[in-house]
Amino acid sequence: MKFVLASQNKHKLVEMQAILSAHGVEVVLQSDLGLRVDVEETGETFAENALLKARAVMAASGLPAIADDSGVCVDALNGAPGVYSARYGGPELDDTGRYRLLLENMRGAGSRAAHFTSAIACVFPNGDVIEAQGECPGTIAFAPQGDGGFGYDPVFFLPQLRKTYAQLTPEEKAAVSHRGKALEIFDGKLRTYLEGTGK
Repeated sequence: MKFVLASQNKHKLVEMQAILSAHGVEVVLQSDLGLRVDVEETGETFAENALLKARAVMAASGLPAIADDSGVCVDALNGAPGVYSARYGGPELDDTGRYRLLLENMRGAGSRAAHFTSAIACVFPNGDVIEAQGECPGTIAFAPQGDGGFGYDPVFFLPQLRKTYAQLTPEEKAAVSHRGKALEIFDGKLRTYLEGTGK
């Protein structure tokens, strides 16, 4: 069984493949199929955006499509950057530019509490939908630490582990991360779904 990941992000592909391969599911990027579906993320929540992306890629490919929409929500910034995490500061900024802007905007903040959220949606050609969501609480570090991961990982600090996401091994990150938790919930729902359809 083949799922198309509604993303160009190879890091997400690795994380998805690690979980879904247990079901005999092969996950491919849309670019592997010669597709480039750019979806305008007009949703007000992570779940709405994940569903928008999965629906568009399923329609273009004719295959089950899985999408993740995730971001960091900072208490002192009233939940920002939130659903705008990937576009924070505008299209000219890269990952480093975005987390530097976040650190700049956090200057003088009384609280550094934050959480990462991941919403996953999978849409099948028959119209069936599986959704899951996961969260990971943490804080925003005062300076980037570690060189693993991507996005805001160098500044997302986990007090219980005394490390940022970027300092964790992929296995450690999968065990605690928002996407890891969402995928765990999704994994259970997918197993039930596949058993029910006899796949």
